[in-house]
Amino acid sequence: MNSPSSSPVQSVSDAVARLYNTYPFPPEPILDEPPPGYNWRWYWPTVHSFCTGFAPAQSKVRVLDAGCGTGVSTEYLGHLNPQADVLGIDLSEGALATAQERCRRSGATNVQFRHLSIYDADQLEGTFDWINCVGVLHHMPDPIRGIQSLAAKLAPGGFLHVFVYAAIGRWEISLMQRAIALVQGEQRGDYRDGVSVGRQLFASLPEGNRLKQREKDRWSLENQRDECFADMYVHPQEVDYTLDTLFDLISASGLEFVGFSNPHIWQLDRLLGSNPELLQRAKQLSERDQYRLVELLDPEITHFEWFLAKPLLAKQDWHQDDALLAAQVLRNPCMEGWPSQSIFDHNYQFITLSPVEFEVLSACDRASDPTATDSPETNAPLTVADLLSRTAASLDDLRQMQQKQLILLQPSQLSP
Repeated sequence: MNSPSSSPVQSVSDAVARLYNTYPFPPEPILDEPPPGYNWRWYWPTVHSFCTGFAPAQSKVRVLDAGCGTGVSTEYLGHLNPQADVLGIDLSEGALATAQERCRRSGATNVQFRHLSIYDADQLEGTFDWINCVGVLHHMPDPIRGIQSLAAKLAPGGFLHVFVYAAIGRWEISLMQRAIALVQGEQRGDYRDGVSVGRQLFASLPEGNRLKQREKDRWSLENQRDECFADMYVHPQEVDYTLDTLFDLISASGLEFVGFSNPHIWQLDRLLGSNPELLQRAKQLSERDQYRLVELLDPEITHFEWFLAKPLLAKQDWHQDDALLAAQVLRNPCMEGWPSQSIFDHNYQFITLSPVEFEVLSACDRASDPTATDSPETNAPLTVADLLSRTAASLDDLRQMQQKQLILLQPSQLSP
């Protein structure tokens, strides 16, 4: 594997690799079956629909899981997208060994792995339709170089999903990181010692101490595992972002900002909705300043997650009735508890479907069920026009269901 040309960069990369060889991460157990649940950000049709407004015509795509660690995300990508070719790369040989065993045991046969730095992504053949890079760039000594390396491997119209830490929401974590490093002194880099020191510090702090209380309230459950504690508190490299430095990173990528992949977090209504006059005033701000206001008013935000796209990106907003009427409709499979009016939606939020929503989703299922006897064209998705004739739904109902990601729409001209 070629190393980055800068020796300080290589030194930090080696330290990161040693951490994850000591504490492979994430530490989720290996199963002898596909992983449970779903994450719509790891399912190609929902990713494509979120970024463009419409579902893709086909699902045979190339996917890169950049910084895959122990393969938790890679395994999901393989199982949720059985027609895709998925490649995971990582610096840690120990983590990759776990990733390979994880996918072998669960039967993710469309997944491969390679020991490779993100900096060296140019060694990979061809381009990728979709790149997943979650929780990685903030641990790189040169994140801009990292995101530019990935951008160069993205196919035109392809998507890059990124997740990095947010500085304001991780303020207490940052303080404890520095305290552990200070106590460790020359032993910094001994990650087992760092975990021991950190746990002793938390135990020794008086009750009510802000750092101790924050750990108890927010992180202690997952940090019972040393792998998680080490990743949070004794990592040798971390960059925490503000909204401004985040968009500096995005600008350096040369890619188009599509939007945050947790858009509900960035809605001012959830913070200022009790004061309509103030909310309206805040909404006069530019989009970037609205994001800044949310960042300042909600110090619970501990990370940024978002999609980028490589131009040219085709989009569909469904404002034109003719285009909407001709579109084919698919039920979003990322829901738990279906068929029922009370389900967990694509974000694992508990919702109650309206009678019209339930009727539309049921009709979509019947149309795709080869055993159904009441559908004239089994296995053929219904169009919006079909649904208007068979249910009580209106065009506005269908638009709202698409915006809520209950359904996916596919333009008629894209149909295979």
